[in-house]
Amino acid sequence: MNHWLVKSEPFKYSWEKFNADGRTFWDGVRNYQARNNLKAMKEGDLVLFYHSNEGKNVVGIAKVVKEFYQDPTTDDANWVVVDLAPVETLKNPVSLEQIKAEPSLADISLVRQGRLSVMPLKAAEFDKILEMGA
Repeated sequence: MNHWLVKSEPFKYSWEKFNADGRTFWDGVRNYQARNNLKAMKEGDLVLFYHSNEGKNVVGIAKVVKEFYQDPTTDDANWVVVDLAPVETLKNPVSLEQIKAEPSLADISLVRQGRLSVMPLKAAEFDKILEMGA
């Protein structure tokens, strides 16, 4: 299993809306590196949901429930989506400041490539963020 982090601005698509919907396709990715990360996602992979711009917190865990397919919001074949479903809300949101202060997370893309919207995490990094949010 692989681990990922996806970012969404809460005013565009919040964790609360995601939970109410129960499932969504992850659209709007227009960065080739993020697109390649979507293509690498496999059904069952776990995904951290991060509120960007407002809040700047990891707020929940989702899972990949359908692997990549053509983004239905565009005719451009370069862009894909995956389907995600919420799994669990973190007891305590984990802030970007907490993540930056944790030495074992210094190399994650959230810290090193702040604009990337879909990024891989190592299992130990994923687990550390979950531990911080428990």
